[in-house]
Formats: sequence, structure tokens, C-alpha cells
Amino acid sequence: MKKRKRYWIYSFLFPIILLTFSCRETAEKEEKTAIPHYLEKGGITAITDFNSTNYFIYRGEPMGYQYELLNLLADHLDIELDVVVNNNLEESFDCLLSDKCDLLAINLTVTRERSRIVDFTEPHSQTRQVLVQSMPADWQYMGPAELDTHMIRNPLELGGKTVHVQSNSAFVSRLKNLMDEIGDTIIIKEVEQVAEHLITMVAEGEIDYTVSDENVARVNKTYYDNIDIETAVSFPQNLAWAVRKGDNHLRDSINDWLRNFKSTIDYRLLYAKYFQNQRSSRIVESDFYVLATGRISPYDDLIKKYSREIGWDWRLLASLIYQESRFRRDARSWAGASGLMQLMPATARRFGVRNINDPEENIRAGIRYIAWLQEILQDRIPDREERIKFILAAYNVGLGHVLDARALARKHGKNPDRWTDNVDYFILNKSNPDYFLDPVVRHGYARGNEPYNYVGEIMNRYEHYRNIVIY
Repeated sequence: MKKRKRYWIYSFLFPIILLTFSCRETAEKEEKTAIPHYLEKGGITAITDFNSTNYFIYRGEPMGYQYELLNLLADHLDIELDVVVNNNLEESFDCLLSDKCDLLAINLTVTRERSRIVDFTEPHSQTRQVLVQSMPADWQYMGPAELDTHMIRNPLELGGKTVHVQSNSAFVSRLKNLMDEIGDTIIIKEVEQVAEHLITMVAEGEIDYTVSDENVARVNKTYYDNIDIETAVSFPQNLAWAVRKGDNHLRDSINDWLRNFKSTIDYRLLYAKYFQNQRSSRIVESDFYVLATGRISPYDDLIKKYSREIGWDWRLLASLIYQESRFRRDARSWAGASGLMQLMPATARRFGVRNINDPEENIRAGIRYIAWLQEILQDRIPDREERIKFILAAYNVGLGHVLDARALARKHGKNPDRWTDNVDYFILNKSNPDYFLDPVVRHGYARGNEPYNYVGEIMNRYEHYRNIVIY
């Protein structure tokens, strides 16, 4: 049977680039498993959620821990796969229980309460729940003992505190049980926002506390160094997928595959890729060497040459390349982007790159990509200086998310042709369900703080370059 996988985000069809692992340790020994019922109905429908670890779009390519697991499962079963995305847990369970989907593929904490209404698969990972709280002022200058005096380290101290958590999540149940254990009241605020968005709110001082799975919290700790995630509020717990009660054939088929796959190096690499990489946000570093040499990088001549093709100040292009790779020709990101301009493989192929680490080939292809973005945005955004900011954002997060942000700006009475204090607000909030679930949005969730900061950092550094480097 020739597989044909369809990935739906509500009514929007994403292009799919399959990401696979070799699985050489077991693939040659395993036979494909057929599930007659699902073959007859045309495949299985899985529901997952949008966030920075499970399923997301990075520069136009789908990625994520759950996304890759689902691809590997579909390959193993030799079956078609539809993926539906919803960040509302109650609606996701309803989708499963109403037979609209067949598999709930998220980080579901296995609980007795949930086991009454669904059947869990073999756990795909383990974690524990941790309290996420903000660090005190001047925490950088405190030793561990002094810092601990400012933090909640004993769950007993949560009595009387307000903790925001996602509605219908296992965090709600855990906090309710914790109240019984400590004999005090914890004020639980159930909200629609997912754990990652609530972590951002803690980091930005909007709320005091939230609870998250530790593996997700540790990923977000790389973005926000002012949060503390060291206080556990649960014992280690299993995370699994769920099927409908009595769907033993699908559950057993998944379990057989998961048990084998979890014993491979490919599984360990996959887990490390999304939960153990240090993907800290880039910090603008000093360019002190420019003062001595008058050069921004070893590639100034190439940057000047190709910047003319798009009519950019070469120092602006240099600032973008610094942001992408720190001028390292062999730079490779956790997501697979390579070279000076951090081209994703599909982009490199599209623009004719043979050696992605060759500086000239990499820059030339990056310039062609920027020229393509310029051509699309030329008529939409007439002001050249404003258009550059939109191009930078699209280079970082993808054109679709930028067009979504413009649509949101237009809907909410802001100027869709201006970036600062207009469209940038909506790109920043594309991780907020109030915005990414809006009907005018076609490309779903995005971690909006990345393109928001990306544009600002490149433009700020560009001004610095203009002050000290001759055009």
C-alpha cells in the first residue's frame, strides 16, 4: 500500500515534509502491522496540540516531538494519518470520545480518573510536575542558599497562594490533591492558556505561579532565565497517548511499536532533540573587534556583493547573518538549519545550494530567499523601511505567520503595514489562543516572542554597525 499522509490544522492543509529516523536497530526485523478496521476507514486520525515541543512550524517546515512520533508510528503501521490540532483539552477529549478522532497524541499524564474514560497506551516518556515561579530581584548575585529563602521550596508554602493552570489538565487534579495533603487552600485559577503561555506570563510578571511538566519547563528555562523550576509538586508520572475505551487493536499495535522504539538510540535522540537542547535566546554580543579591524566579519566582501542584489545596506545583512550564525560557516541549529544564513534543507534545495556550508553558496541562496519575500511583500507594504521589518520577521518565523499577524492587525483596527506597535503586537501574541485560534489566522500557533525579538535585535545591532562601520 502506498501511504499518503494528510495533515489538517482545522480547515488548513499544511505542506508536509516527512522527518524520519533510520531505526536500523529494529526496522529490518519488524514487519509492518496492518489494522484492518482503520485501513477500511482510510487511516487513523490523531489529535495533538500546538506548542514549541509537540508540534509546530519552523520556517515553513512541520516539526515536534509528537509530530515525529506520529510519523514514525504511521510508517510502521503503513497507514494513512490525519493530524488535527487543538490546544483545548476538553475539546480534545470530546473529539476522541465522539469518534471524530482515534488517538489523543499529547503529553497526557496517566491518572486513574482519566483511565475511567480512555485507555492509555504504553508511556512514551516520564516526567514530574514542577512549580514555576519568578526569581527575586538581583537573583544573579545570590548564592543557592540565599536564593532558596526567596523561593517556595516546600509545597506547604503554597497555602493561600494563587496558581494559574490550564483548565482540565492534570495540574488541576494535582493541586486539588495537594490541598488535601497540606491541609490548606490553594487558589486554583483555571484558564484556557497552555502551560508554555503561562510560563511566559510568570517570566513577564503577569502571574505569580503556574505548574508544568518538568521536561517542558526545562525547555522554557532556556528562554527565560528569570524563572525557577526546581520545586517539585508531584512524584514522577507517566506520559502517554490515549485511545477510546475498548479500542484494543489500535492500543496494542501502538504498544508493540512503542516498546520496541523506546529501546533504540533513535528514540533517545528524538527525546533529546526536543527536551534536552539548550535553545537559549540569542543575546546581542559585543562587536569590539570591529573597532580594531573595521570589518564586521570575515565575509564582508561577500555580504557587500550580494546585498546589492536586494538593495540592502550590507550592514543590515551582516546583522541578520550575525543573528543567525554568529558568522560561523559550519553553524547548525537544533532544528537542522545550516550555514551562515541558517538555511533549512528544503530552502537550500529550492534555491540551488549544493554545499550548504560554502559561505558564498549559503549567502547567495539566503539572498534569493529574501528577494522572494521582497517580491511577495512589495505591493502589500509600500514603505521600504517598514517592509524590511516584515521581511526579517518572515525570514525567522515564516511568511504565513507574518501574513496572519497582518490579518489580525487589520481586524483589530491596527495598521497592517506598520510593524512597531501594530503588527508586532500580533506576532508576539501568536502563542495566545485568543489570537491563533481566530478565524482570520490560517497558520496556527507560533512562539511569537522569537520573531518579535529577532526583528528588534537585528535592527538595534544594525544601528550599532552604522555608527562604527563605514558603508
